Amino acid sequence: MPDSNPPMYEAHFTRSLFQLLSGAGWKRLVAFRVDGEGVLLGGAPARYEVQTAFVPWEDITSVVLWQQRMAGPSMDYIGIQRRAGAPPLAGANAKLRPDQTAKLAPHVEHELFLASRPINRWRLDPQELQAAIEAFAPGLPVLVNEQQDAQ
Repeated sequence: MPDSNPPMYEAHFTRSLFQLLSGAGWKRLVAFRVDGEGVLLGGAPARYEVQTAFVPWEDITSVVLWQQRMAGPSMDYIGIQRRAGAPPLAGANAKLRPDQTAKLAPHVEHELFLASRPINRWRLDPQELQAAIEAFAPGLPVLVNEQQDAQ
């Protein structure tokens, strides 16, 4: 018998004084959610409403975990690989050009970069994420995009 309450996955930003001062208030802001309708990519807390984007299941071809290497520690990201022709998404990177994303993360396709969010000020639970994806989109791949070291 199918589960009548499949395991939705939802992660929230850690509340901060900056969030309160930026006008977002003290409410719990969703950083990332997987549910029966699709995937919600939360915007940065200071610009939450205008940067939050929703991707319906019919537009998703895979979920991708990747890293951006920087001078200090690497930044982990989660992104949505979408079908060709899917509508543009809101987000902090929405206006970046392909040459800009290639400089920031040469191992990540431009469209994936635009449909990604940093895993920053929130925690990703890979097991819960996988369970939710299997419940709502069986067979949808969850990929890890490894950056190869320059030779």
